[in-house]
Amino acid sequence: MAVGAWLFWISTGTLAQAPPAPHAQGRIYTIGYLGPPPAAGGLLQAFQQGLADYGYVEGRNLKVEYRYNVAIQGNADKLGEMAAELVSLKPDVLVVSLSEAAVAAKKATSTIPIVIANAADPVAAGLVASFARPGGNVTGLSRQVPELIGKQFQLLKEALPRATRVGVLLNPTDRLYAVNVGAVKATAESLGLQTIILGPSTTAEVESAFTTLRSERAEAVLVGDGGVFFLIRARIAELALKHRLPSISSYRDTADAGGLMGYGPSSRANYRRAAYFVDRILKGAKPADLPVEQPTRFELIINLKTAKTLGLTLPQSLLLRADELIE
Repeated sequence: MAVGAWLFWISTGTLAQAPPAPHAQGRIYTIGYLGPPPAAGGLLQAFQQGLADYGYVEGRNLKVEYRYNVAIQGNADKLGEMAAELVSLKPDVLVVSLSEAAVAAKKATSTIPIVIANAADPVAAGLVASFARPGGNVTGLSRQVPELIGKQFQLLKEALPRATRVGVLLNPTDRLYAVNVGAVKATAESLGLQTIILGPSTTAEVESAFTTLRSERAEAVLVGDGGVFFLIRARIAELALKHRLPSISSYRDTADAGGLMGYGPSSRANYRRAAYFVDRILKGAKPADLPVEQPTRFELIINLKTAKTLGLTLPQSLLLRADELIE
């Protein structure tokens, strides 16, 4: 294998285009969904496809109540209201993304099963007792693995062997922030790199952070996972190009938008896999007995157009390991 408080509040009946079937035989299950909207990188569509893979079709044997959020910037109260509203509808299962959404959902109910489609570390967030034995009403998929930041640093170093100073943007609202800072410092030291670590949590702070990185003579930038970074991933790619900073991000969308590289778990794969947990729970399994899964599929996306714009010649060994080259 090769290697967030901006909230959308939208309540809709269903998204699928299939007409409702009011006389469908059998039980109609209800899912409460608190996650990204349709425009967010195809994630919702991946989840819906996963449901279809298991035979669940909206309007036939499934009803989904949608509440949309993309990243969190200090409006946890609103997120809590959304979770509480979904709980009041008494769905058979809740599907959520982001640790903040999962925490809000768990505060709203201790009995309705909760499936996390995409979160950093549910153990660190206090959502489950352990990956192997969740022990409560929450299970699903974790997005983060301890080795991710280290691997991203290695890829940057391989692409820019002469670089000595790297800017790092980390999500300050992540409960793993301190752990991530430690991982950044340890990995950078092992690679002979100096780091400029910044923790922007709003769009304006991200804009300012890039100005700071240029004034601090950064030669590249590593963009961490979660928070505002997902919401404005395309803008981050633009800023990196504007300041002529080769970048690596956890999201492939950043590379699609003009960042140099994207390396991280496949979010689409996670959302599609979330349907497996939904299916198991609807068939009687308890979340406490379903181990939380960590990512096994990672994507390396390299934007060759950006490399050319920045005047970079990337080593062939790196190009050969890419899952996709954008030309």
